Amino acid sequence: MRQIRLGLNIDHVATVRNARGGVHPDPVRAAVLALESGADGITLHLREDRRHIRDDDLKRLQEAISAPINLEMAATDEMVQIALQARPHAVCLVPERRKEVTTEGGLDADGNAAALSPIVSRLREAGIRVSLFIDPDERQIRAAAALKAPVVELHTGRYAEAGGDNRDHELGRLARAAAATRANSIECHAGHGLSFENVREVVAIPEVVELNIGHFLIGEALFTGLEGAIAEMKRLMVGGAVGLKST
Repeated sequence: MRQIRLGLNIDHVATVRNARGGVHPDPVRAAVLALESGADGITLHLREDRRHIRDDDLKRLQEAISAPINLEMAATDEMVQIALQARPHAVCLVPERRKEVTTEGGLDADGNAAALSPIVSRLREAGIRVSLFIDPDERQIRAAAALKAPVVELHTGRYAEAGGDNRDHELGRLARAAAATRANSIECHAGHGLSFENVREVVAIPEVVELNIGHFLIGEALFTGLEGAIAEMKRLMVGGAVGLKST
């Protein structure tokens, strides 16, 4: 049976903490609980404005867990230096704008290849697995391959927000992009806006081997607890991967 990994994004635990400026709730504690509850890895986005995750969170997380850490970050000199010092399991390069509420689209790997190439090379030379967060576009897949990025994460936001025929259209885009990752020998991940309601169709795409989900699971945990939210997501992911009907 195909294995699908779940990476929990802990950013919005930090968002709640920072609303009061104190130390609770602790995103590192959430990460430990998530792993105990069935998550396979932890994702965190260290933004340039530090709106949720802080530098110390990354340091404490590395001290607290041995599971894979996926550091989302902008392709800037500051963030590259932090990544080279911390050396997480993986770095996912994402676009970043100060005024956005959340990441609004994928990285333009094709249009920014010249700037991205030395960054990808430096991170890979340090033994860090590099992923590019991109829209489901075959042109971007080819650009990622040319940059020698071993992984891409397909932006599922437009699929998650669509309805009716538009959702089918966006799912088709994801499926075609995922097939292109296989043709280019790139590992395929996916994430953004995924929930209990829409995750099964994404994990049914055979090339997808990892999902990174944060906001929905942290929100759901307010009602069911983090353990319950992760358990239900993993159940749906496994069922979707083997083609089981939801019960």
